[in-house]
Amino acid sequence: MNKKRFAAFGMAAVMAASSVAGFTGCGNKAGEQKQTVAEEKKTVKDYGLTENVKDGAILQCFCWSFNTIRESMEDIAAAGYSSIQTSPINAVYDGGNAGMQLFGDGKWSYIYQPTDWTIGNYQLGTEEEFKKMCSVAESYGIKVIVDVVPNHTTTATDEVSDDFIKAVGGKDKLYHSKGMTEISNYGDRYQCTLQGVGGLPDVNTENPDFQDYFIKFLNKCIEDGADGFRYDTAKHIGLEDDPKDDESLENNFWDRVLTEVKDADRMFNYGEVLQGENERIADYIKKIGATTASVYGSIIRLDMNMGEFPAADVEDFDIDDAEPNVVTWVESHDNYTGDDNTYNYSNEDISLAWAVITAREKGTPLFFARPYGATKENKWGAMNRIGAAGDYVYKNSVVSAANHFRNAMVGEKENIFNPDDNNSVICIERGDKGIVMVNIGKDDAEVSFDTALADGKYCDRVDKETEYTVEGGKISAKLTGKSAVVLYNDNYVELGTIPVVKVDDDTLMNFEDDSIEVTLNAENVKSAEYTLGNGAAKTYKDGDKITIGKDLESGDTVNLTLEGTSDDGNTTVMTYVFTKKSGTKKGTVVYFTKPDSWKDTVYAYVYDETSSSQVKNNAEWPGVEMKSEGDGKYSYTFDEDWSAPLIIFTDGEKQSNGEMEPGAEVIPDNVYEVK
Repeated sequence: MNKKRFAAFGMAAVMAASSVAGFTGCGNKAGEQKQTVAEEKKTVKDYGLTENVKDGAILQCFCWSFNTIRESMEDIAAAGYSSIQTSPINAVYDGGNAGMQLFGDGKWSYIYQPTDWTIGNYQLGTEEEFKKMCSVAESYGIKVIVDVVPNHTTTATDEVSDDFIKAVGGKDKLYHSKGMTEISNYGDRYQCTLQGVGGLPDVNTENPDFQDYFIKFLNKCIEDGADGFRYDTAKHIGLEDDPKDDESLENNFWDRVLTEVKDADRMFNYGEVLQGENERIADYIKKIGATTASVYGSIIRLDMNMGEFPAADVEDFDIDDAEPNVVTWVESHDNYTGDDNTYNYSNEDISLAWAVITAREKGTPLFFARPYGATKENKWGAMNRIGAAGDYVYKNSVVSAANHFRNAMVGEKENIFNPDDNNSVICIERGDKGIVMVNIGKDDAEVSFDTALADGKYCDRVDKETEYTVEGGKISAKLTGKSAVVLYNDNYVELGTIPVVKVDDDTLMNFEDDSIEVTLNAENVKSAEYTLGNGAAKTYKDGDKITIGKDLESGDTVNLTLEGTSDDGNTTVMTYVFTKKSGTKKGTVVYFTKPDSWKDTVYAYVYDETSSSQVKNNAEWPGVEMKSEGDGKYSYTFDEDWSAPLIIFTDGEKQSNGEMEPGAEVIPDNVYEVK
């Protein structure tokens, strides 16, 4: 192999250097080998995205509504995602009185509690809105993956659709005989596939009537525009030789849903198989086509936290005896919502780790879009809102450059190594076409190594300014701490200037004052406008301020939509949801009427998980003992101000809200009862 020398040059030196075929500078001017998005890209969409889902990157639009995804589609395409993944689109349990907070007054996890397999729900939108979203996605060349949940229903079984129960032959045929019994040993395949998980009742997926009903749902998804499916809790649905609840039935769920749907050969399917004891992941890969790689994600996060990426760790998916057809991630929604440590990882580290797994030839990377404005202190974000777009990290310069690199490198073999045995620096070389270098360490690193990269000059696609030259021999480069460099020329897509519209980063959309002053930002725009609620669109300039909330009552919400257009005709849209909160003041009193079956000692458990990474509460469970007012009525007085408290009443055994339910909203002087 003819090895090349690779070196970084300052701009002045490069401009003075002799020209190299196919490159004329970081501006990607005339002569560079590239694809250019047509000026009329309102109708012609060409972002260099991959034809096959497997080859590109997937954006997990966690709890984004169909309308939000649709209005964000140009941003998603410009960021280089070839596919998006929705949250479950079927009918789901309304456990929070149609509350739309990710956690609090409503809950994200209700989207994983089906009541029927029909399209449309209160969290994401209607079937018609789903169809419109899919149509717009297709116009950009973006595939749509639908998260489907066949393994269980909601815990509130009385809320399951009568039509669905009738279709599957009655409630006694809907669930496995031990479907209400929680799994205690995940290594026991009987328990794993025939008992409940996470408090959710286990559906009898071997029931042919259920299979017929579910296949009908999948086909409707495909008809409306879906290109594939993520199967939630896939390892809890039996393979053909797993134990059976009814010997007269076959374990043929996977055989049927993977083959008896429209365009089966075109669908991209993968199953959520969280690794552990006896999970049979290799068998699920062979059956479904692909699965998640949860251990790999754990290793990547651990290495990221340690400030190093050993090549052996990056390369090994930790799956034995299987072709590693896997969907990879740095973090997933399960990690983020359930692991107290995951959201401590900075956006910077998440982006750098993403560049590593996305630059690879193998595996299909899935980017989890964190809630907008999420921080270590506020995991649910500045809006804490179901339906809203995620944080801007999903389209930052490192993430976008890695996505486009991946799209351009389809078919190129990977070479993964640590230059100079420096584990803080990882290189992913793809054939002789491109290379990604990531320094996850805090300190600058000087590296020197051989490369197969073709002779020539390369622009760093992250900063779009620094130029590098390969000229036979060894690579010499200085990588600043916590940085990524993405180099390639062939198949580079020049998108022009990408506009940015947003509010100031420190803006909190949940406010308690009479009103809030909001600063509007506009970068790289020719024009920008905002729309507040049902008002008319108004133009604005970067730094303009508006006042929100004067006309709102406590608990009311209003949407603020920003739209910007760059000189190149690129557009971007962002919608914020502002909520006016009164909070709960010191001295507020609430009352509770105890059911006759309860004990005489009653507690009030008050908590708030919306404003901190640590739950604030009035005391450890069961809370603070309430004052008896006589005749079964009790009172509780708040001894400090709270921002957004929720309250649960309990006698230590029974409680006013179910174990999977959030508490009730605090209303001053309200008398609460158990329904």
